[in-house]
Amino acid sequence: MELVYGTPFWPSTMTDAPTYPVLQTDLTCDCLIIGGGMGGALASRLLADQGVDTVVIEKRNIAHGSSLASAGLLQNTNDKTLTSCIHTFGEYTGVRFYELCRDAMAQLERLAGTLDTDPCFIPRNSLRFASSQEDIHILEKEARTLQRYGFDAAFWDAGLINKHLSISKPAALLTRGDAEVNPFRFVHGLFHSAAKKGVRIFEKTAMIHCDFLKDGVLCHTPGGRIHARKVIFATGYETQSIKKDQTAYLQTSYVIVTKPLPDLSSWYDRYLIWESALPYTYMRTTMDGRIVAGGMDEDLPRKDQREHRAKHCGEQLLKKVRAYFPLPDLEVDFTWGAVFGNTHDGLPLIGPHPEFPHSYFLEGYGGNGTVYSMIAASILADAVTGTPNGDMELFSLTRTNKPSPASWK
Repeated sequence: MELVYGTPFWPSTMTDAPTYPVLQTDLTCDCLIIGGGMGGALASRLLADQGVDTVVIEKRNIAHGSSLASAGLLQNTNDKTLTSCIHTFGEYTGVRFYELCRDAMAQLERLAGTLDTDPCFIPRNSLRFASSQEDIHILEKEARTLQRYGFDAAFWDAGLINKHLSISKPAALLTRGDAEVNPFRFVHGLFHSAAKKGVRIFEKTAMIHCDFLKDGVLCHTPGGRIHARKVIFATGYETQSIKKDQTAYLQTSYVIVTKPLPDLSSWYDRYLIWESALPYTYMRTTMDGRIVAGGMDEDLPRKDQREHRAKHCGEQLLKKVRAYFPLPDLEVDFTWGAVFGNTHDGLPLIGPHPEFPHSYFLEGYGGNGTVYSMIAASILADAVTGTPNGDMELFSLTRTNKPSPASWK
């Protein structure tokens, strides 16, 4: 599957990225992680911290799958509001999901601070703007719900918005405890730190197939076999070619990065920006003064349409940026499109599957994928080491409830 097309920005920020060998022998290990993106990186680091003998394989180069396409916005809130989660799943599950996201944000920040490679992790607040008058009461209700359960949030009316930004919007939801990150540097930093702790990493090493045995899993690659007691499939959106999740669906999303701007003082505290309209547009800045904007989610285009769609959607995203910040010299420098996965109920997919013994799946599907991957890595590290963790049941791959489609409202 071609996950990314166009020209992503992040590799230009790390031209000396580490490389890893191709597997050319047979190996044994306690845990094999298949996938060298954000999910695999987080899982490998947590397992390394617990002394688990771990091997990682990636069929491309490390961090060259979906992680390459991430815009690097991290939030402890979600596309699906806490109000909607409670309505869909009940109070306990809805609140617990949000608590896990908040805890994951704190864990991501702690991990970022341990790396030799600077992942450009910067704490930020977020503003989700009402795209219409009709959305005002939804944002106001969500602010009250978040506050009721102890989350740091506030409702901004039009007057408060105008006080801080030169933007005319009817309302916004302010959330604190969010962040931005360079996903490419973060993945490489995590893998580098895991390798220093003994994790064996191989890139350009594809899984051909797996045999599921009584005592573990035998993974076949072109250069050798790996016998593992446990396997974590951190294969991202390509997991759908391994097994089909009925609750998951794939789309395409688009991102642009502008050329550096000399003055971003009109962007109050560099807040992360979101919209209530679906599909929403999101925006952030970078350390060197660029603007990153993404969205325009749509059905997967045909291969011969991809470059045209990326160009067109990039132009539309630039118009949206200009509507917020009519800055001089605002010019696109990088544009790309990428496969994006979501679930119908708004929760990621984490845990075992009855057709894959000794195995776990890490599927951080949704607009908060890095945060979901952190939740998943923590849960699966516990599973591999035999530590009880009741949160895995929330994200069961075989859940049968059919709630309303994922929505922020």
